[in-house]
Amino acid sequence: MLPAIQDAAALLGRILLAALFLHEASAKLTDYGAAIAYAQAFGVPGILIPAAIAVEMGCALLILIGYQARAAALLLAGFCIATAILFHARLGSRNELLHFEKDLAIAGGLFILFALGAGRWSADALSPGAGVAIPKPSASPPLATP
Repeated sequence: MLPAIQDAAALLGRILLAALFLHEASAKLTDYGAAIAYAQAFGVPGILIPAAIAVEMGCALLILIGYQARAAALLLAGFCIATAILFHARLGSRNELLHFEKDLAIAGGLFILFALGAGRWSADALSPGAGVAIPKPSASPPLATP
């Protein structure tokens, strides 16, 4: 695959993942009381909602710009797994099963981001020692002509 296509795909993936979590954090902020009530209905203390908002918003922004994206992706993957278990583990309901599977699928995408990094079009790629493999042009000898 062409490097430019890989770079564009990595950026698009980061944008889409970040958009989901930024939207969810904003929804919690917009209707804070409903977010607390929803959490409490599942036995989750409402006091954890600010932490959820901070994790979703903070990690989403890091993933979006590609800074410390591996750490942010790993944290959000754990968050998604916890969300699936805490809020959608009633697998007898088709709707809850769908939400459970979606949370796990999102976690899977985040694990891929953790494994492969944010790509060359990211802040991580600009920082030295970030672990982003950026191929350098090879210094091949000129071709001999007859």
